[in-house]
Amino acid sequence: MTLYPLKFKPIFKERIWGGNKLRTQLHKNVSGEAIGESWEVSDVEGEPSVVAEGALKGKTLQELSETFQEALLGEKVYKQFGTKFPLLIKYIDAKSDLSIQVHPNDELAQQRHNSFGKTEMWYVMHADIGAKLMVGFNQEVTKENYQKHVENNTITEILNFEEVQKGDVYFLPTGRIHAIGGGIVLAEIQQTSDITYRIYDWNRVDAEGNARELHTALAVDAIDYTKHDNYKTTYTATQNNSTTLVDCPYFTTNLIPFTGEKHINHDDKDSFVIYMCVKGNVLFEANEYKNELKFGETLLLPASLKNIKISTTEASELLEVYIK
Repeated sequence: MTLYPLKFKPIFKERIWGGNKLRTQLHKNVSGEAIGESWEVSDVEGEPSVVAEGALKGKTLQELSETFQEALLGEKVYKQFGTKFPLLIKYIDAKSDLSIQVHPNDELAQQRHNSFGKTEMWYVMHADIGAKLMVGFNQEVTKENYQKHVENNTITEILNFEEVQKGDVYFLPTGRIHAIGGGIVLAEIQQTSDITYRIYDWNRVDAEGNARELHTALAVDAIDYTKHDNYKTTYTATQNNSTTLVDCPYFTTNLIPFTGEKHINHDDKDSFVIYMCVKGNVLFEANEYKNELKFGETLLLPASLKNIKISTTEASELLEVYIK
């Protein structure tokens, strides 16, 4: 069976902080008023992505990795990760603030949870006026000083909050404390891991009056206490060109703003390539395959497909993700 560019059925996640913008803005076919996440490409255990269309419809990402191996993943990626797909791709709608959280690095995650760590990045697709997210510290902090703030319920005093707008990018290496604020819709690219240490949850309770579990003890050794002068990624995008937003050992993400027609060759890559449509609508062509990638949709290009043509009649933007 021949591989082709793959779309998967989104996996929707109801969250206490979720809203309805995945439906009203990204046009996801979902009901419910508290849908916080759409998992677009997932090989998280028990949460596999399923192919939405074409000859491979109904197959899981895990089945595809086992069947096609290097042809899907790339030889280098396959050697490094085997058939475990290494990235988790999401769209997130935060109607209210997410919990303050941190993710462990590979070593700690392996030791404690037999899992990858969770390095990730955010690309802001929409922000209500005044919407903020939280990343890092606003002052020099020691482990002891941090623990006192947690105990005294004053953790927010030492955290760095930043107002954001569409197009803002944040890279979140493991250990960096962070939270998405209410009124923000974003694309999230991360290692395949669902390990999150929740530190503070705004004293929220559910309908039964129960607070969500916190992981303050586990978080202490996972946090990077370094204060940085700037947490936001600076970049300058140019029309019809590819601009690198993040280049790290776990993934590379480029932004491609374009109109008209563009030919892309991936001979220089030994990896699958993921495209997220973060503005407009884009027609993808590869061999006999032709399909529209609409705003808020995601496409997985197998490593064996090297030449594609993309075209659009409106100003569109793609995030392009792969592993070096």
